[in-house]
Amino acid sequence: MDPLLSSLRVSSSGLEAQSQRLKIVSENIANANSTASVPDGDPFRRKTVSFQSEMDRTSGAVNVNVSEVGRDNSDFPLEFDPGNPAANAEGYVKLPNVNVLVEMTDMREANQSYEANLQVMRQVRELVSLTIDMMNSR
Repeated sequence: MDPLLSSLRVSSSGLEAQSQRLKIVSENIANANSTASVPDGDPFRRKTVSFQSEMDRTSGAVNVNVSEVGRDNSDFPLEFDPGNPAANAEGYVKLPNVNVLVEMTDMREANQSYEANLQVMRQVRELVSLTIDMMNSR
């Protein structure tokens, strides 16, 4: 298979995987301050993304995809707020196990990976264009 086409497929799979990761991170951030709607209920649980590499048998290229969207099973932080409708009998409210700083770091990393894959696509496009120009100048 053409190495340029293979490069496009690899970077395309990276774009898709990082796009899904950005969606999950955005959902985590959006729910960082939500609480349960009932006392003793669980609030939003942070979602995690796992990637896996997969060999494309026709080209030999290794693509990446999201293998699983999981849940972070770490404990929920508690905040003393007896007036909150979601507070338990002791007056504590369970908060989501989302650390916004961690999510922002994940978002930045996913964004940089997305941009790197996009740059590969731009360079492949430029190589194809240069090849066509060279063929036309003969």
